[in-house]
Amino acid sequence: MTTTTAQHRSDVCIVGNGAIAKTAALGFAQSGYSVTLLVPPSRPAPEAPTASAAEKPWDVRVYALNHTAHDLLAGLKVWGALDLARVQAVDAMDIHGDGQQGGNLGFDAFGAHVGTLAWIVEDSNLNGALDAALKFAANVQIVSGCAVDLTCSEAGAGIVLEDGRKIACELVVGADGRESWVRGQCDIGVDYRMYHQRAIVTNFACEKPHHGVAYQWFTCADGIIALLPLPGKQVSLVWSAPETLADTLMDESLGELAIRLGEYADEKLGALRPLQPDAVKAVPLALVRPHSLVAPRVALVGDAAHAVHPLAGHGMNLGFGDIHDLLQVLREREDRRGIADERVLARYARKRKEDVLLMQWATDGLERLFGANLEPVRVVRNFGLNLLDKLPMVKRRLMAHAMGK
Repeated sequence: MTTTTAQHRSDVCIVGNGAIAKTAALGFAQSGYSVTLLVPPSRPAPEAPTASAAEKPWDVRVYALNHTAHDLLAGLKVWGALDLARVQAVDAMDIHGDGQQGGNLGFDAFGAHVGTLAWIVEDSNLNGALDAALKFAANVQIVSGCAVDLTCSEAGAGIVLEDGRKIACELVVGADGRESWVRGQCDIGVDYRMYHQRAIVTNFACEKPHHGVAYQWFTCADGIIALLPLPGKQVSLVWSAPETLADTLMDESLGELAIRLGEYADEKLGALRPLQPDAVKAVPLALVRPHSLVAPRVALVGDAAHAVHPLAGHGMNLGFGDIHDLLQVLREREDRRGIADERVLARYARKRKEDVLLMQWATDGLERLFGANLEPVRVVRNFGLNLLDKLPMVKRRLMAHAMGK
């Protein structure tokens, strides 16, 4: 429900309107807390023609959700509400280095002793299931408005909206993205690294079946290309391209983009054909490292807490990991400590430190390594991929971490 009263009180106020914010709201509500979900003022959406699920266009924005995300969403009764006909299991990964003698690294579910490595889920499918679940969450109030002030004291936290309404709570959860307003109000410093790349995302039909395999090519000069499996003979492209190339790709037709991709994909997937002629987006890429995940009465989750390069497809999974660990820390706290207790929030920050640092190190390090256009570096990195492919114990450890296990 959406409320319009002048004053809102709850145990927790979650700021944000994406999948991470909505999941956090459900997680807190189902843990017994009263929740205010503060979302930006809604804009009228253009009326879309009604279509059956089979005819509905495919989102260009998809997520590769790992086992942590799956188990959290299943526990919140959200996974079962997805349109599972539009969810694709990833059974294997095929990773290629650059050059004629490029290295090769493969992962598969059998080697990881699991049924599947990950699941590809569309943004609209995930958000639709979350929205449906929120409608039945009795202790969640959704407030639409623009926040202008955040104050925190021993008595509690308060958020003032542009129209004068106020939200009072014990704990504020910032789930408001890479340019987080909550983080800025807490004066938490941030380290940025602009990658000077943009992620070009769109979808293609493929001539050959993909067999649930996700493909990735580290191309050095052209950036990092990933083709993720979708249901049927369809794939989702995430091309992390240098800005100059990204401009060129966005100026071309998707048919021309498909021809470019043929250099990498023809052998594996055959000819590619655009699913929707104009459905393509370009997203600027950056590494965002806040100096802290917490402040007095504030916890950050999702991109507000960390933004990483999409080459591993785990930015969203880190956000689900944040929610899982924050709720666990709150469940395990001593009875005498409140949910915004300084020591409790410090435990959350410590619990997330290793997972976040490892993912930041891995994605940033790989981007730097494969971005170096020097022959000795090229030889070493391709040798490294081939060597890693022959070390099953190490591969299993890497897969377990990536899957959230």
